Amino acid sequence: MAERTALLERAPAVAPPPRGLTGIVRGLVRTARPRQWVKNVLVVAAPAAAGRLFSPHALGRLGLVFALFTVCAAAVYLINDARDAVADRAHPVKRHRPVAAGQVPVPVAYAVGGTLGVLAAAAAAWFCPPAVCALLIAYIGMQLAYCVSLKHVLVVDLVVVTTGFLMRAMIGGLALGIPLSRWFLITTGFGALFMVSAKRYSEAVQMAGKAGATRALLTEYTTGYLRFVWQLAAGVSVLGYCLWALEEGGVPSAGVLPWRQLSMVAFILAVLRYAVFADRGTAGEPEDVVLRDRPLALIGLVWLAMYGLAVANW
Repeated sequence: MAERTALLERAPAVAPPPRGLTGIVRGLVRTARPRQWVKNVLVVAAPAAAGRLFSPHALGRLGLVFALFTVCAAAVYLINDARDAVADRAHPVKRHRPVAAGQVPVPVAYAVGGTLGVLAAAAAAWFCPPAVCALLIAYIGMQLAYCVSLKHVLVVDLVVVTTGFLMRAMIGGLALGIPLSRWFLITTGFGALFMVSAKRYSEAVQMAGKAGATRALLTEYTTGYLRFVWQLAAGVSVLGYCLWALEEGGVPSAGVLPWRQLSMVAFILAVLRYAVFADRGTAGEPEDVVLRDRPLALIGLVWLAMYGLAVANW
């Protein structure tokens, strides 16, 4: 409590925007991080890998799962920002978040976040298979534990964020009853760890020599350690993908070209291209890197085309 009070005393004054009902609603939407919803597209990963993405049943079920995961994530963001409101006011960027800036009252953020979490769990229990409901509840519980304490534990914080991405990739398969390949889980898990640790590394590089106001754990990591983690994760994800492609490629195929094996080239190029930004310390926002770098986007489209041809057995 004393630490939070000290942070508040050091924080520069921020003129709170007018609240009003419209302002509060807009603030709640901003706090739900619409830009982050793109991460939930991972729910289609397992069905796409199995070639079961475009049936009406699959699209309807995946649309529901995407919506439920988005609501769960929004609930966690609201509760996280309410809990960190004092600390965020000491950060040059985060102090403009709606809760920290006073646009959304802290009790309102807690109430809306809790309500969304309960409604998402209830809807999952009613409309989805038990495994999907259990995974969503586990995600909410894990993320709340992260907000309260786990984000202050070395290494565990990386594991929790990575597991959140892995859960997104798993839930689509569970919703459609698709067995999850061990190579799929390894590639997805370590690929997520690569991006998460690269983001932490970038934050550590950018905060070097500065007081870490809202992510104090960064001061306990060394940039050398975080570099080791993202390099290790990148290597394992590439290895897992190659083993999957070669294993599946050994099966007789009617395709014109061995698209699975060829897709390894695009996958490796994508990892190497992303590693450029990680090495520079500019991979703080993965979605910005992926969407704004044209060569990386082009490589991604080429990989997607090869992967689609492999799944279609062309």
